[in-house]
Amino acid sequence: MLMKAIMPRKAKKEKMTMAERSNTLRAGVLGSNDGILTVVGVLFSVAVATTNQFTIFIAGLSDLLACAFSMASGEYASVSSQKDTEKAVVAEEERLLATNYELELDRVVAYYEARGVTSETAHEIATELMAQDALGTVVRVKYDLELGHYMSPWQAAFSSMFSAAAGGLFPLMAMTLLPVGTQWPGTIIAVTLSVALTGYLSAKLGDGLVKTAVIRNVLVGLVTMFIHFYVGQLL
Repeated sequence: MLMKAIMPRKAKKEKMTMAERSNTLRAGVLGSNDGILTVVGVLFSVAVATTNQFTIFIAGLSDLLACAFSMASGEYASVSSQKDTEKAVVAEEERLLATNYELELDRVVAYYEARGVTSETAHEIATELMAQDALGTVVRVKYDLELGHYMSPWQAAFSSMFSAAAGGLFPLMAMTLLPVGTQWPGTIIAVTLSVALTGYLSAKLGDGLVKTAVIRNVLVGLVTMFIHFYVGQLL
């Protein structure tokens, strides 16, 4: 019974792990936030310099597309590097198992001992786990990695790209579709609400303080609009 309770269950390969899902969601939330702020920045700068609605729309749309693809390429490069590191770690542990199995076994034993398991029981657990899946056990214990489950750069890239485009739509639609008399306050409200939402989601995903994250995001959004408004006036 003790062995069954302590032994980690192997995740089915076709299912994403919690870390993989969190990484995809993280990329989506960050992409959305960047899409909102970069598009509203361009919109405010251009809208102050010109009242031509078509010019404002084209500038906002161009920035939305540029931001979406920029976020996607950045996420792809970042997560690809992380994936390469994870694969290198697994290769190194595979080499260590072939050359110094006892040392790797001792590290698994030490892992369970550090969690309050007696030395005898920890050795029993480690021996059985290593006998079943030595490489998977070692990388899970030492690096908190699930063997065969690497971060997907493509999932992160597409999540970031689509969310950045979706986020940028809020200020773009508010600035270009609302009546001229209400487009400024309407855009400010749309951006404030949308960055508050991304702040809330980022705090929930990262187990952070929701109130702090929301306030921080709203302040950053307001400062972004303020700066770009005055940049536009200088043009």
